[in-house]
Amino acid sequence: MADFWYNHFNVFMEKGADRVLTGIYEREAIRPHVFGKFRDLLEATASSPAMLFYLDNWQSVSPERAQQQAPLLRQIGKQRAKRLSAEQQAKQQARQAKQQARGLNENYARELMELHTLGVDGGYTQKDIVEVARCFTGWTIFEPRLGGDFYYNDRVHDKGEKIVLGVKIPAGGGKDDAEKVLDILARHPNTARFISTKLAKKFVADDPPPALIERMAKTFHDSDGDIRAVMGTMLESKEFFSAGAFRAKVKTPLEMIVSAVRATGAQVDYAMPLGNQIAQLGQPLYRKQEPTGYSSANAEWVNSAALLARMNFAIALADNRVPGVKVDTERFRVDPAEAARQLLFREATKETIASINNALMQKEPTSALVAGLVLGSPDFQRR
Repeated sequence: MADFWYNHFNVFMEKGADRVLTGIYEREAIRPHVFGKFRDLLEATASSPAMLFYLDNWQSVSPERAQQQAPLLRQIGKQRAKRLSAEQQAKQQARQAKQQARGLNENYARELMELHTLGVDGGYTQKDIVEVARCFTGWTIFEPRLGGDFYYNDRVHDKGEKIVLGVKIPAGGGKDDAEKVLDILARHPNTARFISTKLAKKFVADDPPPALIERMAKTFHDSDGDIRAVMGTMLESKEFFSAGAFRAKVKTPLEMIVSAVRATGAQVDYAMPLGNQIAQLGQPLYRKQEPTGYSSANAEWVNSAALLARMNFAIALADNRVPGVKVDTERFRVDPAEAARQLLFREATKETIASINNALMQKEPTSALVAGLVLGSPDFQRR
């Protein structure tokens, strides 16, 4: 669930200050709320310095307030320039020009509605994006490049009246303008449907049954966005264990590598090599640059090159060639069917056993090799 919500509220670690803010973001904004109320999770991410920096809202100010501050910035710049060298003056002028160019930034408002709540077809307009951005002016960071905390700067907040999705937010407000927006979006029926659909696509199937989504959305609405209750509706449904959904999802690289380490009972003394392996399989952690986060769709992870890379990792893991990780290979059986039961916790398919036997015809069977072939098999790639 932490993985799901991190990708839903994605932040790119390599963007400036997010190199130091991302770890705090996952630990304090995402993890405490993964089974809580969606509204709480929404505000935790909205007010996180990592998200404010990633989608630039920390620089978003009312255009009117920016114009009012421009003369003061110029005066301060002139006073400082008298004490600076020519090179320092040039840098100061560049910073001053950037400050004067600040205004309303729509990045977070757009992603908040398109990716975090309503969905791309959620019924909002460009006008709504502008109004939401106005509501979030003043939500910023104290000393962002030093890992600073969230703070609300009332001096740059747009005090005018706003109308978001037909709901009037009166003039004269402050930090609560954005909180009212979060209330509107968290309780919108399109949000209930969008979040339920995305959860079902992650945990059930790429094309989940519409009836299941509707029941999950109803639970979301009736429980005021209780994530645990929505998951309960999904897990207790007949669709969850249906023939079309059972083991229909392919593991992401993160899921594949973590499940392989767990299935083998490996001792992990140093996890960085595993992180590097996940990156080599196409999912560098915290490094999805686009705000969409990593997809859970099967097509994203299934191709011949990716499957070969997974097999190579599986064999290296079982053969103790992954640094920092130790596997007791002696505990696995040489017989493919028996080894499969140990690692899959169920019977392997006939196709998997036949494929492993074919591979063993060209090599001397060892417990490590058989375990690696099971971990790299199509059976192990599904969850």
